[in-house]
Amino acid sequence: MNNVIAIAIGGAFGAVGRYATSVWVYQLLGRSFPYGTLAVNFIGSLAMGFLSIIIIERLSNSPELRAFLLIGFLGSYTTFATFSIETINLITAGEFVKAGLNMFLSVFVCVLACWLGMIMGRQI
Repeated sequence: MNNVIAIAIGGAFGAVGRYATSVWVYQLLGRSFPYGTLAVNFIGSLAMGFLSIIIIERLSNSPELRAFLLIGFLGSYTTFATFSIETINLITAGEFVKAGLNMFLSVFVCVLACWLGMIMGRQI
């Protein structure tokens, strides 16, 4: 139960952090390109890589800290960070085909699914 609470609290902070980061970046650079989302995905992926090493390999591997930061905060801040670490883990394990498939499906197929969902939504 402690992990669930840690994830919920981290998720709340991550969602607010995502919003605040996006607003700040869009104020700086405008909305002619999805700079806010790109910034969130970059920051989240960088943080996921760094913190996964620090928390899992270097610290006591506290399940609550991992749940709060990696799953809750970064999972809410950007799911792209989770995608990034899972893809790196596949590459590190020598699962290059699976890593490539994950990248293709996560980017191309999910963008296609979003487009199809928009079409479906417009039909209602």
